[in-house]
Amino acid sequence: MKTLFNNYLNTFKGLSSEVWWLALITLINRAGTMVIPFLSLYLTKDLNFTFAQVGWVMSAFGLGSVVGSWLGGKLTDKIGYYKVMVRSLLTTGILFIGLQYLNTFATFCFGIFVIMLVADMFRPAMFVALSAYSKPENKTRSVTLIRLAINLGFSAGPAVGGLIITTMSYGGLFWVDGITCILATILLVKVLNPKKAKAIDTVINENPQSAYKDKAFWIFLTSMTLFGIIFLQYFSTMPLYYKDVHKLSELEIGLLLGLNGFFIFVLEMPLIKWLEHTKYTKPGLMIFGALLTLISFLVLDLTSWIGILVIGMLLMTIGEMIAFPFSNAFAMQRAKKGNQGEYMALYTISFSIAHIFGHNAGLQLVDNFGFNTTWLIMGILGLVCVSLLYYLKQYLKSKNELYNK
Repeated sequence: MKTLFNNYLNTFKGLSSEVWWLALITLINRAGTMVIPFLSLYLTKDLNFTFAQVGWVMSAFGLGSVVGSWLGGKLTDKIGYYKVMVRSLLTTGILFIGLQYLNTFATFCFGIFVIMLVADMFRPAMFVALSAYSKPENKTRSVTLIRLAINLGFSAGPAVGGLIITTMSYGGLFWVDGITCILATILLVKVLNPKKAKAIDTVINENPQSAYKDKAFWIFLTSMTLFGIIFLQYFSTMPLYYKDVHKLSELEIGLLLGLNGFFIFVLEMPLIKWLEHTKYTKPGLMIFGALLTLISFLVLDLTSWIGILVIGMLLMTIGEMIAFPFSNAFAMQRAKKGNQGEYMALYTISFSIAHIFGHNAGLQLVDNFGFNTTWLIMGILGLVCVSLLYYLKQYLKSKNELYNK
């Protein structure tokens, strides 16, 4: 057991202190984002929105994310990642506290659009910071550590969120979200001031290639958008499936979602370190991750046994543990061809677009055809995603740009 524990700890060695600080900031911030998994429940239960209205709210969520990610990338290349991160986090905290006072369909759509615009300016800036503070050979593990922080926070967040809803109200979640964003800002200012923190891998490209002209990157972005659409069902339609079909309570839903974060906390870093030392390429690993994720939806149609929910969650968790770190590392590797902010903004925008269409499409499909048909359609989209990733792998191979590192 001691050897196993020591081997687990060894997977974290070699990462810079700045990456660890970024992970802690992310953990604090993510632990507070407990409104998001319960947003569809809050809108239907407390504000009496219809499924169709919730879908449009989620589209506003995604649209704000697209604009924010694009703007964040532009500002990162212009004024630097540090200023963008600080201003985004602080403003997001204030806006989250105010969101609870919006209770009409129109005002809530506008409010969630503005919040996501400001909040997602943080993402491309954080990825550029992460790349700057990571040695080239450690970038995938650095990404994995950030994901570990996200999922550790997410593991605790929904469980605590379910408890807050049960004992207090949904309003308490907005206060916690806002306060944790502000706390994360204070920590960021204290520990990651660029005057004190030294960048390890600063990329200066005198003749940057435009990300918009990078064909391989566009194939990659399209596949990631499709992957995002199916993955995001776990945070909009899936909680409704748990509640309406399997009659789970908010606390039980929070614990089931928290299981995802727990598995990632225990397994992801050792898994990624092992996969990094195999012959598999990043596109090949993304294909496998996408396959597992689409299967997690299809198994739900096989039986009404409640245990299938845990099996589906486990399949999805392993799928995302493989797909996300290596897709992120692929994007950071590709970003060295041009302006890093532009590349990482487009990468985050691919998931923002998934937010625009994924939540809304899923909810509209459930409303019109039911959950079983929705899961089947998600499986088909997953197959398209896998096909595009396979095409990407072959295209890179033809250009001699397919590497396993």
